[in-house]
This record gives sequence, structure tokens and C-alpha cells, in this order.
Amino acid sequence: MILKNFICGLLVVIVLPLVAQEPVVEKDTVVQSLNEVVITAQRSKQQNIYVPYSVNTVSRQTLDEFNPRTTPEAMMGMNGVFVQKTNHGGGSPFVRGLTGNQTLILVDGIRLNNSTFRYGPNQYLNTVDAYTIKRIEVAKGTGSVQYGTDAIGGALHIITREPHFTDKKPTIKGNLIGKYMTGDMEKTIRGEVQYSTKKFAILTGVSKRNFGDIIGGDTTGKQSPSGYDEWSFDVKAKFLVKENMQLILANQLLQQRHVPVYHKVQLENFSLNEMDPQQRLLSYAKLSLQSHSSLFNETEFTISFQQGTEGRNSQKNGSTTLRKEKDRTSTIGITADVASVFNKIWTANSGIEVYTDRVGSLREDVNIQTGAASSKRGLYPDDSKYGNYSLYSLHHFRYGRWIADAGLRFNTFNIRITDTSLGNVNITPSALVANAAIMYAISRRQTIYIAYSSGYRAPNVDDMGTLGIVDFRYEVPTANLHPEKSASTELGYKLQTKKFSGTAAVYYMHLSNLITRVKEEGRFINGYQVYRKENTESAFIRGVEASFNWQLLPYLGFNGGVSYTYGQNLTKNEPLRRIPPFNGRLMSTYRNGKWFAAVEMQFASKQSRLAQGDKEDNRIPAGGTPGWNVFNLYGGYKTGRIQLGTGLQNLLDEDYRTHGSGINGVGRNAWVSISIKI
Repeated sequence: MILKNFICGLLVVIVLPLVAQEPVVEKDTVVQSLNEVVITAQRSKQQNIYVPYSVNTVSRQTLDEFNPRTTPEAMMGMNGVFVQKTNHGGGSPFVRGLTGNQTLILVDGIRLNNSTFRYGPNQYLNTVDAYTIKRIEVAKGTGSVQYGTDAIGGALHIITREPHFTDKKPTIKGNLIGKYMTGDMEKTIRGEVQYSTKKFAILTGVSKRNFGDIIGGDTTGKQSPSGYDEWSFDVKAKFLVKENMQLILANQLLQQRHVPVYHKVQLENFSLNEMDPQQRLLSYAKLSLQSHSSLFNETEFTISFQQGTEGRNSQKNGSTTLRKEKDRTSTIGITADVASVFNKIWTANSGIEVYTDRVGSLREDVNIQTGAASSKRGLYPDDSKYGNYSLYSLHHFRYGRWIADAGLRFNTFNIRITDTSLGNVNITPSALVANAAIMYAISRRQTIYIAYSSGYRAPNVDDMGTLGIVDFRYEVPTANLHPEKSASTELGYKLQTKKFSGTAAVYYMHLSNLITRVKEEGRFINGYQVYRKENTESAFIRGVEASFNWQLLPYLGFNGGVSYTYGQNLTKNEPLRRIPPFNGRLMSTYRNGKWFAAVEMQFASKQSRLAQGDKEDNRIPAGGTPGWNVFNLYGGYKTGRIQLGTGLQNLLDEDYRTHGSGINGVGRNAWVSISIKI
């Protein structure tokens, strides 16, 4: 059935746009899509074809045309990225088979990962408002040298929109956006204002959103409770202090209220299980300097304050106790990056990064009949502290047809925890990592490369201090953990012509010293099996990825990709947990100055290679997660100051679930959106 649907979908994606009449097309858009510049993999701007790592992107144009509900959903179908959704208010990207605290998320170059990021899927990417994004870049299999701990699978970099200066008289612009999805599954309104002068510009926006219970496909129906409310505020101001000096001040705040964990209510005897609130605050100042000095060609200083707040409310069926938990992680970051141009063939990026976390964790059990409340130890030891300090230097060489890349980072940590069961714990792990890559330009349009990256993830407060129910387990604290380590090798090929671009890569990653949950046989708390974390396992992940973008005609394009990942736990001699199935995407697009249309097919095969932990996970059906094909249609029209958009999703009303998710995907639905520039 999957193969039949795949073939039918392939024919639809190829044939349908060919019936369109040839229009006038904006050629610059085509050229830009085939000659994209990326930053994340090398901390410097470079055309993707000359970057010796695997990098995929999502542009602002794509976000405007397809209008995804959330940032995680904006990445669904992105080649080599598989998005798992524990709940409707979450979304965790898998990169090279890894997710959670083994994949690094950055916002404007600032680490979103903090010391309470969990192993396995989490919801933190969903605290970035998709309307604020200019671009998403994913550097796969590399990132530890460039950005530090956690980038074992890779680094996901969200670059947010900026205001623009004007050479004319001061201008003020506005934008009003609205969106509605059938079944009341989404109601969104956003307002934006930008003011620009020659030396000052500011962009600010407010979003208010209501997401109703998600309605699944076929026989699933409404999955309740799963809906929640969200609002966000963002502002970014840019100052041209001097011709060679620019200052950016920014603030981002997003809050989600009453975000249900659907599978907990459905499968684990909870009458209430929700995140409330789920919140992220980021404020930063970034100063950029340019000079004629070869050593200090460009210098960037950033100081940031970030605060993540996660509240959790839970109550079992028949219980009179309402458990209220709240964790707050406050992070101060100071970074400096220096770009050097030593000569025509040698450039470098070097810098220093300091991040310090302070974790507050509280719990209160409330008797709903009497109102009596008792304070308990939170999920983490209260007032835990986590220091992250590193130095790095990345060097880039280009000589004739050869391109080489090499770098080092030294990272040390200071982790201090005071816990009733562990006592006073103070550990100072460290890591030295390196990367190296060589690329050869077969021609101006073809390159081939081989890259090596070592990576690591230092133990954090979540690893060492967790006490309570996590997923379907009861976790207890531990100490004396060491960094996880990885060694990744990749062989890749890139092709770029005026009408076609394509990439292909094969990779192998060895993982050692993995921090895993170890079962304490025969020990149960509140009916849950007890686990603690230890450095006990080694594993490998290997895979193949390929993608293409073909501009067949000026108005008609095709793009797509496939990804296969195979993971094996060497210690247990079983499959590695949560490995995504073979998956991919195929799409055809039609564009001219006013009209846009697209036909899309996303698919995943059955995943029946399960670890014992997968078999025990109540989010994964017995025997594995079934395969699926989903077909979508999109359209849009621009006229003057108005842009209209629409989508028809899951046309066959497929009942499906991405592997490891706790809720099924959306069934057949339609949405409409409007953007009015003022």
C-alpha cells in the first residue's frame, strides 16, 4: 500500500503543475535558491557548494508560502531531519538519529540548550515563534568545535529577522497576519511594525494564537486534550554607531499555557498532565566591528540573558492530590568571535564563550479537597549551578580546486549540585574536540568532500540531579558522570548548475561513554520502575542522505530528498533507541510574480527495528510504528499589499504517527491565511 501510494503521489507531484500556463517569473528567486549562502557549519558566510559538511536550510520565503503551524513543523520534510512530537505543543528534531540534549539548538548564535535539557525528545524548539524566523540552518554531523557541547548529531541554527536601514527619509511599515485552520485547530493573529532611518531601525511584533485539539486522520478523530494557547512578543533594534560599527539589541518572549501531554492522559491514568507555563525569554546585545586589520577583520561581542520556565501540573485519576512543579533555568552568556583574513587562501574564526546557568526547581502537592499544600523537592536540586567555558579556533583554506577546514575547541565545565540524596557534588569535566575536512572542486559546479568531526556532550543538571517521573520511568539522581563522545566521518558530493542542485552524503558515527538510564531491578516508586543514569554504553549510527532542487522551467520546480538511518547499540547488541525510519519528501512548485502553488508528498516507512526501551515505550505500537504517506496541496496569491495563502493537508485522511510520537498527525484539513502590509 505504501509503495502504491508513493507511486501515485509521484505521478501527481510531477504531472499536476505541468498543466499550468507559463507565466512571467522572478528569476532572482530561482538563482538565490540554487546559490544559497550558509553560515552555521563554519561560523562564516560561504556558498553551500563550497562547504565541506552537510547543511540544509529553510528560508523565509518557504515559511511565508507554506505557513507552518510551529517551528518544529516548519522542519518536517527537511532532508535528514525527522521531527518527533511527544505532544501537540512539542516537536523534537532528530539529526543523524539523535535528538534532545544530543543535538544543539542556537538562536542568533546563542545557545538555546541549557543544563536542564533532557535526554530524548523535548519541546524546547516549539518556544521559538516561526513568524520571527528569517532562516533555519542545520549542519549535520558537526558542530561541537564550532559551538560546543551537545552538538553530537549536529547544530540547528535559527536566525531571526532583522529591521533594515533606509537611505531615504524615515519610513514606518506595518504587517497584519491572520490564519485559520478547520476544526478550530488553529486561530492566529500577528501584528508587526518596522521603523527605519539611515542609522536606526527597529522591528517589533506580537503574536496571539489558539491551537484547538488536534483532529487525526481516518478513524482517530479529535485527540483531546491536546490544544493550548500561545502568545509571543519580539523586538529587535539595530544601530549604525559608526560606518564600521553596528549594535543590535533584541528581546524575545514566548509563553504557552495549559499544554497537555496527551499520551499521559490517555495511557497512564492521569486526569491532568500538562505544561503550564512553557516559556522562553531571550534578551541580548550584539556589537559588530569591522576593520582593515588582517587579525581582527571582523569582531563580534554578544552578551545575553536567557530564561526558560517549565511548569508541570499533574493529577492521577481518583487522586485528591494535585502536583504542581516549576523549573526555571536562568542563563547568562558572554561570547566573542574574531574573524581573521591572513591572506587570499587562509581565513579563520576564533573566540571565547562563557555560559553560566542557575537552576531553580520547586514542587508543591496540593490537596484539592482541603486546599492544604506541602512543599517537596523539585525535579532538580534547587539552586544548582552550571558553568560552561570554552576557547575555539577554526581555520579555512582555499587554494585552486582544494578547500580545507580544520578546528579545535577546548571546553571545561563547573557543575555544582547540593542534593539530599547526593550531598554536595562538584565536578569539572572537560573535553578537547577537533574537526577536519577536505573538499575538491571537480569543476565550478561539482565538489566532493570528506569530513571528520569529534563531538561530545557534558553531563548536565538533568543527568545528575533528576528525581521524579520522566516519560514512563522514575528517575533518581546520580553523580560522577563523564562527557559522552562521538567521532563522525562523512563522504559527500554537491552539484550546482543554473537549473539543478543536488547533494548526497554517506556517514558513520561512533558513540562512546553514552549516558543512559539503567534499571534498578526490583525497585519501584509510586508504581514506576526506578532508573538512574550511568556512562555505560557505546553505539554506532550510519546512514545515507540525498536531496535535489530542479528548476525544470522558469515557473516550475521540483525538489525532494530521502534519508536512511541505521543505529546499533554495541553494548546491548540491539538497535539503538528511537532511530527514525527511512523517510523523505517530494514536491513540485509553481511560481510567478503573483501566484504560488505546490504539491507535496511526505512519507516514512515502518520502523520495526526496536530497542528494548522502544518496546517498553507506550508511545510506540507493538511491533513498531507503521509506515505512512501524506499528500498536501498549497497555494498563494499576491496582489499589491495583500498576500493570500491556503493549504489542503493530508488529502487521503491518513491515520499516521511519526515514530516515537505520543500523538497522531493531523487528519484531512484546510487552512487559509492573509497578510496585509500597511
